[in-house]
Amino acid sequence: MSNFSRRSFLGATAAAGLAAAVSGTGVARAATGARKQIPLTREDHRVVIIGSGFGGGVAALRLASAGVPVLVLERGRRWPSGPNSDTFPNPLAPDKRVLWYGSSPNLFGKPVPFDPYVGLLEAVPGENMTALCAAGVGGGSLVYQGMTLEPAQPVFEEFFPAGLDWPTLHSTYYPRVAQMLQLELAPDELIDSPNYRAARVFAANARRAGLPVSKIPMPIDWNYALDEIHGLVKPSYTDGTGAFGVNNGGKHSVDVTYIAAAEATGLATVATQHNVTSIERADDGRWTVHVDRIDSDGTVLENKILTTGALIMAAGSLNTTKLLVRAGANGSIPDMPDELGQGWGTNADRIYVWSSLEQEFGTPQGGPVVFGSLNWDDPRTAHTVIQASIPSLGFDARSTMIVGYGVSDGRGHFSYDSARDCAQLHWPVEGDSVIQNGSIDPSVRRIAGPGSILTDTNAIFPSTWHPLGGANMGPVCDLDGRVHGQPGLYVLDGALMPGNTAACNPSMTIAALAERALDNIVARDVGSVF
Repeated sequence: MSNFSRRSFLGATAAAGLAAAVSGTGVARAATGARKQIPLTREDHRVVIIGSGFGGGVAALRLASAGVPVLVLERGRRWPSGPNSDTFPNPLAPDKRVLWYGSSPNLFGKPVPFDPYVGLLEAVPGENMTALCAAGVGGGSLVYQGMTLEPAQPVFEEFFPAGLDWPTLHSTYYPRVAQMLQLELAPDELIDSPNYRAARVFAANARRAGLPVSKIPMPIDWNYALDEIHGLVKPSYTDGTGAFGVNNGGKHSVDVTYIAAAEATGLATVATQHNVTSIERADDGRWTVHVDRIDSDGTVLENKILTTGALIMAAGSLNTTKLLVRAGANGSIPDMPDELGQGWGTNADRIYVWSSLEQEFGTPQGGPVVFGSLNWDDPRTAHTVIQASIPSLGFDARSTMIVGYGVSDGRGHFSYDSARDCAQLHWPVEGDSVIQNGSIDPSVRRIAGPGSILTDTNAIFPSTWHPLGGANMGPVCDLDGRVHGQPGLYVLDGALMPGNTAACNPSMTIAALAERALDNIVARDVGSVF
């Protein structure tokens, strides 16, 4: 395996600038060197949603279902899947489809030689931390492993405001998300197959160490993976190549659930390859959104100026926060809350390479995730540990992956860089040391057992797949995502979370809180605020 492929594989499982704002007719240089005028279009919409991930998908469906027309702006492309398709790139042979053209080129810890493309992942480097975010219709659900966990009540209430009312979340909103995503547990027939040896070894080791073990609910129709085991389609789930998206289909990501249902109402329009460059509040209190419609290589084809009565920020923790911090600092949105840009966290992410000469994990390792160890008894040290497959290398590498996430008081912030006119992420170098030394790491070592080698990839390349916070509920927004003092401006994505999601990966909590918020927004704001 080449050096680049090895680094690419580790990046795929372990770690992995917006265009300048243009408010009038601009000029672009084509590849031939010729100059051409960029057309300018002005549009007015009742509701504009920036981003099509969990928060944006929920908002689009619930507003459209309430009879409110919405426009969803997605900077990336659609990524359709189906049996034997080749939509998503292979982690062992990455190509331009992996990388968002405006990303830092150091997605894998070194420059990558890809042509510019509206690819899946953007690496956002900050001080002491690189955060990963997705691009494409469906947002982070395209590339996430799919673990869909409802937190335990004591852990949730330790970190989230009491006003969210856990009993109602538990009885109404988490089940609503579970139904939309069609959650299933992996069948024993699949787990007992040779391809899932690594999952069985993980579960046996965890039980031997006295740790809890359970199957993880996943938004997957596992019949697709069984079809692979039976040789009916080429592998996608069962050989670990789904780190950048599952080609065969059967994964109930946001694009094929919430977004598809929203579009089916006839009142939701998804505009792909529409890259938002800036936002502002007009003198009349309405919202203005500056957008570049782009080609697949990032070339600007059209400038758009959109006005709207309601602007929903759902571009993910990084891009929502960056847009809001920039707008607040340069005066485009006056009187933003003082705490904007604070309270950012990593969800206590840790990713380990687990190597052992004494244990066989198997050459093909099926995924995405089967078993996890949910250690939630103590809210202050709660954490989850799971096993994640690696792509088949053609031989038994005696290695697999262990991923942990938990709770931590470590927090970073965004500041405005006036020279570059952008928001910059800052993370304390010891930000998550407590979870590395005090909770997740000891559990991982107990599972790995003696004779194993554990490589903490976050210590080598500090990174997170789960950026959270920046426009937190409480100091910046109310519990329904309304930005304080800014009628018609909402945050309904990871930026709203308090730096962690209670020892679970964030997707289900982001979606459940968005479902709760939309019930209230439809009841109270539709017809009055917008």
